Amino acid sequence: MSNQAVNKAPDSKPGAMDKFLNFIERAGNKIPDPALLFFWGLIIVWGLSALFSQFEFGLIHPVTGQAIEINNLLTGQSLAGFLAGMVKTFTGFAPLGIVLVAMLGVGVAEASGFINTGLKKMLNFTPAKLLTPMLILVAIVSHTAADAGYVLVIPLGGIIFHAAGRHPLAGIAAAFAGVSGGFSANFIPSGIDPLLAGFTQSAAQILDAEYIVNPLSNLMFTGLSSIVVVGVGWYITERVIEPRLKSTPIDEDAEEAPDLGSFTETESKAFSAAGWAMMGGIALLVLSVFPESSPLRSPEGEITAFTAPLMQSIVPLIFILFVIPGVVYGRVAGTFKSSDDIIKAMSATMGTMGGYIVMAFFCAQFLAAFSDSNLGTLLALSGADLLKAMNLPGQVTIVGMILLTAFVNLLVGSASAKWALIGPILVPMLMAVGISPELTQAAYRVGDSVSNIISPLMVFFPLVVVYTQRYVKSSGIGTLASLMMPYSIALTIVWTIFLLLYWAVGIPLGIQAPYTYTM
Repeated sequence: MSNQAVNKAPDSKPGAMDKFLNFIERAGNKIPDPALLFFWGLIIVWGLSALFSQFEFGLIHPVTGQAIEINNLLTGQSLAGFLAGMVKTFTGFAPLGIVLVAMLGVGVAEASGFINTGLKKMLNFTPAKLLTPMLILVAIVSHTAADAGYVLVIPLGGIIFHAAGRHPLAGIAAAFAGVSGGFSANFIPSGIDPLLAGFTQSAAQILDAEYIVNPLSNLMFTGLSSIVVVGVGWYITERVIEPRLKSTPIDEDAEEAPDLGSFTETESKAFSAAGWAMMGGIALLVLSVFPESSPLRSPEGEITAFTAPLMQSIVPLIFILFVIPGVVYGRVAGTFKSSDDIIKAMSATMGTMGGYIVMAFFCAQFLAAFSDSNLGTLLALSGADLLKAMNLPGQVTIVGMILLTAFVNLLVGSASAKWALIGPILVPMLMAVGISPELTQAAYRVGDSVSNIISPLMVFFPLVVVYTQRYVKSSGIGTLASLMMPYSIALTIVWTIFLLLYWAVGIPLGIQAPYTYTM
């Protein structure tokens, strides 16, 4: 059948959705960079600490039993201590090293071509009936390679759907739903797990200085959530999006549907060698952990205890398990000619992390001041008293948090920046009413994901608009947002219900992840 037709004339006046999105875009563009948000947040914390240090609040810390007092950070002694500890505060910022080390390994695997070839293979050998769920599944797995899904899987979704005789915008929408709408769903641990856990731990320690959050504390929930995201995305794509797109013709001068063809012998050989190298590394790790006397176990012989070196080595293991196949693939495929190329790949990855490092510097100073001032503890306990007075069920509190996060996500796109801002308030607040940091983090991950795909302030949103314009030049922000709105609404409802049912049944959220917190 022919994919070409005459385009419908665009509306002369923007619709309600376009007006709303234009308002969000204008408002969002006035919000400073996250690094500046933390800088101004630091200034505000200093000012508030000086103001509220003059008052008594009559609140008792549930752990220490002492009255809550706000520390004035604008005294000469406090400012001198701040300056003296600035470097240590930055270098000791938990999420910083975690993210950088993990990304070094992922960068090698991505630069070599190993990740890209793996994604293409998964999509190339998929039965036609399973094309949609497989595309969404690959999009979810692509989170392991940071932003690879945005630059590879989403445009491939359009190409593959076009080649299969289906509307390419449906493929783009399905892939976008998996990559961004299902951002917090994954079977495989990725950099986002230790990243969020680091912020959650810092926030929890505002109330309980000894509290530790395992990087894999949400692993089972995010793994099973992948099934939910695939199911919702599959249904919406084939029952809602594709029927709607029947009235949206492809431009006559659009790129022709490609013949995906097969892989070169070199690519297949390199991928096989790299895959076997990765499996060998995993097998070696399993064998090294198996003996009860393994040095990777805790002194009590446990594997998943916090004291087990294995649990303390999650991030280094992610680094190693990506470096090994990346190097093997690069050598066999010829993308790595020498060891210098491997170092260049790591350097290039670190080059993309500059913005995060700057944000982390100001975030570390803000969190340290927020903690030292006791403002976070005051807010948490005051909020907890309010929640207790309202006597809302824990489930209602969690739903409210998901909706709040989804709304904030429309204005602040960065998952780390957003959690660093609201985590220090929400985590200890919910701890004070008995909800664990791990459950709070899981709820945050749901809310942080579902509205990504309708936010024009999300950094990759304009790029996805460009992908749609390859096939329908009249596409714009409103076009993409209207395509993604059904996914967003469905994911918000279904994923929230799934978390509540998951909690009710009592399925573990992940490793060492309780549902409740006891003072």
